[in-house]
Amino acid sequence: MTCKEKILSNEYADIIINNIQPDELQLFDNVDYCSDIIDEEFNIAFVRRQGLPETSIGSYTYAAIPDLYGLMQSFSPENLVEMGNIRIQNPPLSLKGRDVIIGFIDTGIRYSLDAFLDEEGNSRILNIWDQTIQTGDPPEGFLYGTEYGNDEINAALASENPLNIVPSTDTNGHGTAMASAAAGSIIDQGLTFRGAAPEADIAVVKLKEAKAYLREYYLINDSVPAYQENDIMEAVKYLDALSDRYQKPIVIVLGLGTNLGNHLGSSPLGDYLNKVAASRQMAIVVCGGNEGDKQHHYRGSVPKQVEIRVEEGTRGFHMELWGCKMDEYNVMLRTPGGEITPVIDFRNGTDRTFSFLFDRTLIDISIALVEPRSGEQLVFFRFRQPSAGVWSIIVSPSERDRIRGNGQFDIWLPITEFIDGNVTFLEPDPEVTLTEPSNVERVITISGYNGYNGSWYFESGRGFTQNGAVKPDLSAPGVRISTAVGERTGSSMAAALAAGCVAQFMEWAIIDGNAPLVENRGIKGYFIRGAVRENNIVYPDPRWGYGKLNINNTFEVLARL
Repeated sequence: MTCKEKILSNEYADIIINNIQPDELQLFDNVDYCSDIIDEEFNIAFVRRQGLPETSIGSYTYAAIPDLYGLMQSFSPENLVEMGNIRIQNPPLSLKGRDVIIGFIDTGIRYSLDAFLDEEGNSRILNIWDQTIQTGDPPEGFLYGTEYGNDEINAALASENPLNIVPSTDTNGHGTAMASAAAGSIIDQGLTFRGAAPEADIAVVKLKEAKAYLREYYLINDSVPAYQENDIMEAVKYLDALSDRYQKPIVIVLGLGTNLGNHLGSSPLGDYLNKVAASRQMAIVVCGGNEGDKQHHYRGSVPKQVEIRVEEGTRGFHMELWGCKMDEYNVMLRTPGGEITPVIDFRNGTDRTFSFLFDRTLIDISIALVEPRSGEQLVFFRFRQPSAGVWSIIVSPSERDRIRGNGQFDIWLPITEFIDGNVTFLEPDPEVTLTEPSNVERVITISGYNGYNGSWYFESGRGFTQNGAVKPDLSAPGVRISTAVGERTGSSMAAALAAGCVAQFMEWAIIDGNAPLVENRGIKGYFIRGAVRENNIVYPDPRWGYGKLNINNTFEVLARL
């Protein structure tokens, strides 16, 4: 079997390897596997599952198992006016994203739509890497999927059946909505539709769906879009290389998110984004997710009884508890019927499964006293066929009463799309609900608000990070955003509009030579200076960050310098 076939096969597990700790590869001695290098730090191993331990934190490190990410979605020009975007599209600045690439990592693109054509009817899409199609050539240096260039896309557009030549499309519509909001062409002089950066070049990665064994591990329904962390890392690597190929600056935008992780941005994907975002002529924009009102985050201090309501018919769900580095906790679980598990000590690094006499539920628990990448304590739960009702998790000091810190802990349920029933905390905390990777330090993190009335979009994720670092950075309109496939709402749409603004700024700074060395952190700083702030809010704020993005204000600030 070729390495490409192993990458695609559910019979092979995808394992994220930290090259700085190569001992992890010893797990695969005498086992059939191949590997693909992301960079000097990360390597992806594709290992035959037969004979391997079951997927669990006890058998592998937490970071080695790819997280799964979902879509953060839930033309009216008012939103572009709200951000000051249309004003700078017009003279004297006339910034429309010219010669800047906006790269989308999502569900693909419907490339034949007018929103992606120039005035001569040619495609503005430079390249599509479709990870789901294996019949053509992958990009140079990559092992799977098929890459389509601009010439092939234009040849397809000139034919009677474009999909016979370039069979890549977007059956979901999320990627197409993102691309058109950020970079859609001006149609009918802008009266019908326009994107935030209507002359930017477009690049697209259509992600392949997550493997079945990972869906089962995270208890995610087969019908829900879910994408693997390692495939997203490959997509970032591809777009970074594409910027070098064309010698053009690039904005990478992510409309994906997950509740997996400690909400500090310290996952393999987070570390990789931090590294790539430090490059010149590179910016990365990430949405903050739509978990602000979903009652999926709990924060407390020991001793504490945490209550979770589970709806009838829920097939299963996963959950993570992250504790303070300095403290040691125990946990117990109580079923809706009153049965209680034994005390589970954080010092126990093995995997355990609990069953009950009068309850059908099976609960798998994995414990890491010290999760290697963060140094924090982690308990990972898998509730299989959970009984309906109120479940309790009793979190207490360890038998040695090792509470040296503040005794604080956080628990996150999955993003809403990843649960096939209604599962919520009875006493939730709406703060620290930004999805990963929006907690990554160097990326530009965008929350959403209603651009029609200026009010907060109640579903949008809120900061700060788990340790109090400032996120989100800025807020942008995310409600009823006009796209080439109809109006869309969600923080991903806010990120798309923000990415268009970044492309406009890059045109002025890099293409026009006004600040050619600017990078992600500098762009963020300029945008913060121009943000709109209310007098009755103390900034930075967990909802608004440093304020509402307004690129026209940014240029007015620059004019005064």
